[in-house]
Amino acid sequence: MVHLDVKKVGRIPDGGGWRIHGRDSVRTKTVSRAKTAGAKRGYTYLHSAVDGFSRLAYTEPLSDEKGATAAAFLARARAWFAAHGITHIHRVVTDNGACYRSGDFAWIVGKSTRHQKTKPYTPRHNGKVERYQRILAEELLYAREFNSEKARSSAIAVWNIHYNYHRRHSGAGGLPPASRLREGVTNVQPSYS
Repeated sequence: MVHLDVKKVGRIPDGGGWRIHGRDSVRTKTVSRAKTAGAKRGYTYLHSAVDGFSRLAYTEPLSDEKGATAAAFLARARAWFAAHGITHIHRVVTDNGACYRSGDFAWIVGKSTRHQKTKPYTPRHNGKVERYQRILAEELLYAREFNSEKARSSAIAVWNIHYNYHRRHSGAGGLPPASRLREGVTNVQPSYS
């Protein structure tokens, strides 16, 4: 079983945002004026997938949360999980977001996998990925200051390796999620002695 969700975070302007420079700084006011003049603004969407048994997690920062994007993310997540020894996903658990109700997403889920949607306004039914996103926000997104969107995307990739192979997790018996995988399915050696 794999849990999917999307977390929407504000895009970071090049040179850093108000967290680095302060809300009343000249830099922040310049970025604000550029936004009103039509500069690229908006959000980055963090698509996440968490395996229900091992708690192994996969995250990608993407530009939107449309059905085709979510479907492509699920295809890449399946390949990533397969590289880690999780070759068949029996069930995909999502909320009722529009991207998960699309035809593209239904097609990529396929006939061999059951798509289970949670009850509306009940995030606890998708709690594994909701908790993962909270940990991601606490330990990375809001714990550090980033100078650009590219720097944050790189940090997410590195942090994801830390989460899967080094960070202890109570759902995995006090060991990292990768400790629940079969021997020899990845080329990264875990350090959980």
